[in-house]
Amino acid sequence: MDVGLPGHVTRHIVPAPTPELVAGLTGALTAPGTWLKLCAAAEEVAPVLSPSWTVQEQEFMMTTATLPRITPKAPSGYTLAITTRAGVTVARLLTDAGEVAARGQFALAGAAAVVDQVETAAGHRRRGLGTVVMTAIAAAAVSRGARSGVLVATAEGQALYETLGWTLHTPMTAAVLAAADN
Repeated sequence: MDVGLPGHVTRHIVPAPTPELVAGLTGALTAPGTWLKLCAAAEEVAPVLSPSWTVQEQEFMMTTATLPRITPKAPSGYTLAITTRAGVTVARLLTDAGEVAARGQFALAGAAAVVDQVETAAGHRRRGLGTVVMTAIAAAAVSRGARSGVLVATAEGQALYETLGWTLHTPMTAAVLAAADN
């Protein structure tokens, strides 16, 4: 999929990485900023990657069989804004000054909401904003026909998602192709 972020141009998700498949991909993919998201632990796939690929921190694919439809309420001092453009729905919690305090987004893949880029700004953490964003995402996804959800979590995010009923599906290893040295 095209991501279009600096240093994160494209992303390839590999649900069943074999040594042959990983070797083939890493040989064929040559654009710096290309990412692989491999459904396996790092110790299983890192030895197969060529030296130009850098393994990132361990991540975790999580799923939920049912998305709750709870109307979220923004905490005092924040406003919840939900927008949809080109099939991507973004939930943002804005401060009274218009600063993005927390955000997350999803797109539908059939009846599943694929949740991505959930984050809370450093100065706004530990206030329950991640829970509000995830509740807003779930409600918006259900209203658009989603029944289940999938996401890739960091170790820190995994704890939040577990409290919201998400379960671990598989460890994920992210690897990025670095720019060639000139």
